Amino acid sequence: MKKYNVAVVGATGMVGRKFLDVLTERQLPVENYYLFASARSAGSKIDFMGKPHTVIELNEENIKAHKVDIALFSAGGDVSKQFAPVFAKCGTLVIDNSNAWRREPDVPLVVPECNAKDILLHKNIIANPNCSTIQAVVALKPLHETFGIKRIIYSTYQAVSGAGVKGFNDLKGGICGEAPQKFPYPIFGNCLPHIDVFLDNGYTREEDKMIFETKKILGDPDLKITATCVRVPVYYGHSESINVEFQKPCTLAQVKEVLGKAEGVVVQDDPAKLLYPMAITAADKDEVFVGRIRIDDTVQSGINFWVVADNIRKGAATNAVQIAEKAIEMGAVKDQLNV
Repeated sequence: MKKYNVAVVGATGMVGRKFLDVLTERQLPVENYYLFASARSAGSKIDFMGKPHTVIELNEENIKAHKVDIALFSAGGDVSKQFAPVFAKCGTLVIDNSNAWRREPDVPLVVPECNAKDILLHKNIIANPNCSTIQAVVALKPLHETFGIKRIIYSTYQAVSGAGVKGFNDLKGGICGEAPQKFPYPIFGNCLPHIDVFLDNGYTREEDKMIFETKKILGDPDLKITATCVRVPVYYGHSESINVEFQKPCTLAQVKEVLGKAEGVVVQDDPAKLLYPMAITAADKDEVFVGRIRIDDTVQSGINFWVVADNIRKGAATNAVQIAEKAIEMGAVKDQLNV
């Protein structure tokens, strides 16, 4: 079996650390791991795969000095814009977790359960979608294939870890009465209908991301989609209320059957037993949990349902590692070790 060199860029950050956890669990065929971060972290040690790894400074010289087959990026959009092309020019497949490449028409935006075939279209960069989009489309894709989606209404309830360490600390510190450092208002005991910056049309960039990315991943630019994204005082796990109008008629039993068979989906839907998805039970899991499934009788054919997933795992690290697994399986990774 071929083995590959894998780099984790942004290895000391919240998602970068989760990359390391997921890689440890999933055991890809890897010869060497290289952990890259900023000059501030360079030289520090991270225990990984049973041994200490020295953090390498992210710069062009160090990139070219290592034959990297796959680079998992979670270091922010600016860093990705600067250094992903350097890796790509060396023949490395970059899987980027930032917003830097998602809108580029020649860069695949991939959720393996939905559009794994798009991996084959890559030009050495693949974009990992927004966390809130990933969990939504895992549930929506099989429904779209079966009933044809006409319109989607998203309402999200997103954990503070989606805003990184500073967001996490705002909730932690807010419990003790500390002033927020990341958010414009306290998040403890509060909900903020404001994620990312506001655009001229009144939507936030987070809402705009969900709308655009859903269309791109599902391969349907004509979908009608609207969204409201809210930050809530939860550490891990994004929750979403999704209302869908279909083109074809559906029954509740049919919808549940489709979701029950969907890859990556776990149906938790038994109101009589108070069984439904929650952030606290989805934490540290890779699946997308779906429940509160019910018919929307205000339209000819539609449903409401509730979707929850761990935003740092399936919403970021796990999805990126799954892309790497699929790329290896599909023969879409150049073997730099034998170049």
